[in-house]
Amino acid sequence: MIVGTEELYEETKESLERVQGFDVTSLPREDVLGTALNFDDVVYPAQQLIDLCTRLSLTALKDFPDAVLNIVKTQADSIYQLFTQILDFEIGQQDPSSVRSSIINNVIKGYPLAFTALHPYISYSLHRSADFQTLDTEARAMLQAIGDKATSVSGSLDEHESDAKKVLSEIRKVAAEEGVTKQAAHFHVEFEHHIEEADKWQFRGVVFAFCLGLYAILSIFLHKVPILVPENTYDAIQLSISKFLIFFVMAYMLFLSMKNFQNHKHNAIVNKHRQNALMTHGALVEASGEDGVRDAVLLQAASCIFSPQSTGYTPSNDGDLSNQKSVVEILSKPIVQTAVKESLK
Repeated sequence: MIVGTEELYEETKESLERVQGFDVTSLPREDVLGTALNFDDVVYPAQQLIDLCTRLSLTALKDFPDAVLNIVKTQADSIYQLFTQILDFEIGQQDPSSVRSSIINNVIKGYPLAFTALHPYISYSLHRSADFQTLDTEARAMLQAIGDKATSVSGSLDEHESDAKKVLSEIRKVAAEEGVTKQAAHFHVEFEHHIEEADKWQFRGVVFAFCLGLYAILSIFLHKVPILVPENTYDAIQLSISKFLIFFVMAYMLFLSMKNFQNHKHNAIVNKHRQNALMTHGALVEASGEDGVRDAVLLQAASCIFSPQSTGYTPSNDGDLSNQKSVVEILSKPIVQTAVKESLK
């Protein structure tokens, strides 16, 4: 709120700002006036006048009545008039040396006059600028703002920490799954190898079976081939033994091919089971809530991975019975513990 006339306040403010923002380096004018008539001597006293006006804050002008505003405006205009005289000084005027000396003396004498006229208002201005109650209020407001900001930042950090923990958990989970996938890849490689070998031996077995059947049909008519017709008992026995040996070798190759096919097929299925067990047991463990069930799932997965298994291509074994017994033992532990707790109550 402005105490004095608004028009006079604006004029005083403009005059004061003009002096406060004046650049004293423009006063010497040595490049125009030379070394003899320049105004280097007024730089320091001019700066004193500017500093004096600077101590009078523009904010304090709002509290001054018109009489005080007139004083401030007059002093500011007077100081600026001295600066203007220096800027307008010309060498070609009459007796420039005397005029220069007069201007310099006026600038030097201007500080005491201005100080005498302005120091009461400068004191008030400094007091108003150092309003401790206002500073205290502003400081409290700033502290409160800092506290609110700190609370907000703390909450944001907590939220980010929670998100970071979730991300870390997901990373660990992905890393664990990646590790499981990497281990399961070994079983997948074995599965691919055995399934490829099984297909090869299956094809060979089919070829040997076809050849054996074709040979069995042809052997019926071998004795009618002129060159193979037996002339006596010895030739008949020799032909029969030869036919038997050829048939035996082909049958053995057929048996060996199918045996290799069954072995590779068995190994392929076992490795596929191991891969599936390794890939799926984690989800089953997470889905199970009780420790006993988790142990049973882990035991069954380990059994599927490491124990011999029956696939129908090789003779079965009794490993499943022991596995079932272990699972029953593990599942019975929580029941026994619960029964003990109930009995103690």
